[in-house]
Amino acid sequence: MTTDEIMTGRFASLSHLRRYDALALTALVWFLGKFLRYAFPPLFGQFQTIYGVSRTALGAAFTGLMLVYAAMQFPSGFVADRVGSVGVIAVGGVVTGLGALALVVDAPFAVLAGAMLLIGAGTGTYKTVAIELLARIYPSETGRALGVFDTVGSLAGVAAPAAVVAAAALPGVFGAPWRTLFLAGGLAALGIALAFLVRVPRHLEGQQTTADGSDGAPQLWEYVSLFRRPKFSAFVAVTIMFSFTYNGLVAFLPLYLTSAGGLPSVTANLLFSSLFAVSLVQLITGEASDRVGILPLLAGTLVAATAGLVGLVVLSGTAGAIGLGASVVVLGLGAHGYRPVRGAYLVAVLPESIAKGSLGVVRTLLVAAGAVGPAAVGYISEVSGFKVAFGVLTAVLGAATALTVLLWVIDR
Repeated sequence: MTTDEIMTGRFASLSHLRRYDALALTALVWFLGKFLRYAFPPLFGQFQTIYGVSRTALGAAFTGLMLVYAAMQFPSGFVADRVGSVGVIAVGGVVTGLGALALVVDAPFAVLAGAMLLIGAGTGTYKTVAIELLARIYPSETGRALGVFDTVGSLAGVAAPAAVVAAAALPGVFGAPWRTLFLAGGLAALGIALAFLVRVPRHLEGQQTTADGSDGAPQLWEYVSLFRRPKFSAFVAVTIMFSFTYNGLVAFLPLYLTSAGGLPSVTANLLFSSLFAVSLVQLITGEASDRVGILPLLAGTLVAATAGLVGLVVLSGTAGAIGLGASVVVLGLGAHGYRPVRGAYLVAVLPESIAKGSLGVVRTLLVAAGAVGPAAVGYISEVSGFKVAFGVLTAVLGAATALTVLLWVIDR
């Protein structure tokens, strides 16, 4: 092989890597946002001791984060339809970073709750806009791109509990050791937002990234009219039920495993990490949605998630770490496998002219429902116990699965 051939091959490899830098940066923005959110549940036990608050108060604070996150979905998509996606995501990254940095020094519980709201607002600009952005940059590889995007984001759930444990073993820079975690996360969020703002726009050169004037600007009624389609509304109902279940489960899974499952805290956090470690399945289901169809995958992944959650409830208190761990893994495979396929379905059925705002409408509903999950689980667990609370989640997810199977049967 000649020197020219070697150089040509290297330039081709670099060009291939540059093609995916937008995907890498978008995924990193999402990873950092989810990392900061997932850092809170493993710290709930410490928060109860430090601040002297109840599980209901902690669930309400986390619900506040998710409600603000939900409230940002439609506005971020609506604005992105008009001014472009890159600026909206970059501003969200800055707000997220500032929210994390607000936790760097010792402060009352009210400051913690306020910082959680800021993180909710910042991360609320990400996914609605990012899904449509990636579909536009990678039109023939939408499923693959969304699979990578969701997988990298989900790995934050593996990294966050491990980082909490690691931070606890180190001296704190400003106050308690866990605050150092938010210092690093906040600075990283600001840096990635800047890199995103600099690198991603070149992928959109020659594309129309905003509405083409007042006559072409989407109207609010166009977003609402989508819900006149029965199948679309049914699918939105599925996503709402899934989100309620998943967010309620994630917020309290470590405490559930220690309280109802009887596991040590270290083991519970390890199993909590395993829920996200299996998120690599999103690469497979995202790729498969480009090839074999969407609805069969949606049904299959939700069946697996429901089976895992049933096992978690039934085996708690009777099985040890292996049985509960297996249930968590099956639950994680189904729940994570569902996500990129859901995104691919929405991108396929939504009109391009109102795609970002429409995704915002859908995600506002599903995230709002998800925001109620932690508060509901916290309340029910204190009134009736954790097994009852997780039993309610199982029933809701089972209903979502049944409706998805029905949609698949009707579509065949």
